[in-house]
Amino acid sequence: MKRRQFLGNTAAMIGTASLARPGVVRAASASTLKFVPYADLALLDPLVSAFVTRNHVMMVFDTLFALDANGDAQPQMLAGYTVDDGAKTWKLTLRDGLVFHDGSKVLARDVVASLRRWAVKDAFGQALMDATDELSAPTDKLVQFRLKRPFPLLPQALGKPTALMAVVMPERLANTPPGTLLNEMVGSGPYRFLPDQRVSGARNYAKFDGYVPRGGVASFCAGPRIAHFDRVEWLTMPDPATQAAALQRGEVDWVEQPVMDLVPSLRKDANLKVEVVETTGLIGVLRFNQLFPPFDNAAIRRAALKAVNQTDFMAAVAGEADPGLINAHVGFFAPSSPYASDAGMEMLSGKFKLDALKRDVEQAGYKGEKVVFLGATDVARISAICQVGADVLSKIGLNVDYVATDWGTVVQRITRKQPIAEGGWSIFGSMWGGYDWYSPAGNAALRGNGMNSWFGWPEAPKLEALREQWLRAPDLTTQKALARDIQLQAFVDVPCMPLGLYYQPVAYRNDLVEMMKGLILFTGVRRA
Repeated sequence: MKRRQFLGNTAAMIGTASLARPGVVRAASASTLKFVPYADLALLDPLVSAFVTRNHVMMVFDTLFALDANGDAQPQMLAGYTVDDGAKTWKLTLRDGLVFHDGSKVLARDVVASLRRWAVKDAFGQALMDATDELSAPTDKLVQFRLKRPFPLLPQALGKPTALMAVVMPERLANTPPGTLLNEMVGSGPYRFLPDQRVSGARNYAKFDGYVPRGGVASFCAGPRIAHFDRVEWLTMPDPATQAAALQRGEVDWVEQPVMDLVPSLRKDANLKVEVVETTGLIGVLRFNQLFPPFDNAAIRRAALKAVNQTDFMAAVAGEADPGLINAHVGFFAPSSPYASDAGMEMLSGKFKLDALKRDVEQAGYKGEKVVFLGATDVARISAICQVGADVLSKIGLNVDYVATDWGTVVQRITRKQPIAEGGWSIFGSMWGGYDWYSPAGNAALRGNGMNSWFGWPEAPKLEALREQWLRAPDLTTQKALARDIQLQAFVDVPCMPLGLYYQPVAYRNDLVEMMKGLILFTGVRRA
């Protein structure tokens, strides 16, 4: 397949593209930050697995713990905590002065309800609650875990800054089913969401004057989260050339994911900075729906996995960019993780013949079932991997029906468990961050707990058993050995297809300074 065709002549259009949104005006105000997300923020609930939702959540909400630049979990909403009774009783004390955006005080019962809601969906949260005998709020400021067994990763679980974070919201909202919050966003974070100012392609936020930052020095997500802008405007621009032109003309301040073909020209603009912020990279993934044929058949999934050549996928994403921006040797853990290994990686060698894999598919019992492949048109990196993936699956004999739509629609459709004939789906492409794939505890793509799994809902009891052993492992050496076993089993069960990793630069006006590294964060950054 030729490298992605969807860009057309966008590189030549820089400087001439007209603005797609009439509300975009020059970003001259020192108190307003204009940001272009990679996709429209269609779903707001913190328990939706999408980068654009995660970035929104990091603005509006806060967590009990937060990771610092070393990856260590530090108290965030907490004044402190104690661990007693053989590490089976954790007492977490809330800081003074914490309030929600609606003016109500943050109480321990809000925390308890929020954590229970989170643990229904999150892989790490499920593990924590499996080890918990009782989660309670003895007083308004005290949250208590009584554990069945020690769970030393509790701070990491409550502080992870990836999709499905353990954020705290008022009890009345926390009592709603996960994934169902549509518009009312009440957190205690540094920015307030402004639902009444929603227009097509735009989301707006205002600095929360009632936010009480903790002391110390900011380090990644930990420490004082200072909002330097009175207002942040998210302006969705699906066309890459329009994004670049608006940035170069100073009509927006920050483009989250300029397409890689345009990065070289943006680097030449003296008024811009282009750099990698998400330093653990983005991992491409194709995810199967295992509820229905053909991907309820593990042999067909394995044949599809053998058809993956990660270099082809990452070349489609990154094009002629610096070769150092891609990694085409990625298993089921991020390369930055201590649990990454070569175990089973021959499955991703790219040396398997497509004709032979086509025979494998036939011998596995494929009966020509339609494969509904959801591809996002408005997210360049996802569109690229989906187009390559659809082409490869067609070449091994699958009856691919490629459905090209916007990312927001993809995110909504993949929640459906209905058969294909009733609006269901077979496979979709997405990207995970390196933090998401750091360990077996938080890697949702490795869960095999059926209807409680990430979209696709695989049943993989051996994977689940190995993960449980990992969670109880006494030391790093044992954890690494078990992580190898987990990866080997993943190549048998194939819950998804890892497609490689690339490092996505951001582009922003050079009057923005002190931008945090690690994730897209709106605290700390200010105008010089």
